[in-house]
Amino acid sequence: MLSVPRVVPALLLVLPFVWGFAASDDFGSMPTAMPIATSASDGDAAAARHAKRTACIKEAKARKLLEPKKSAFIKDCIAAP
Repeated sequence: MLSVPRVVPALLLVLPFVWGFAASDDFGSMPTAMPIATSASDGDAAAARHAKRTACIKEAKARKLLEPKKSAFIKDCIAAP
């Protein structure tokens, strides 16, 4: 059985949507989810950039670089092929 503290937040999240849809008679204007316009290659490229950036940050940490040199190193490292 659900306790009151668990039910109240759920109702607060759901009720505004229910009231909004019940108040409008025009169901054609109901909000719909927008599709995400990404392709697999976009995701692969983003994953590759993230992996490279992470490797550059780890390398800067291993070299014990401090801020001005660390930022320059990471920027140059990411730009390198």
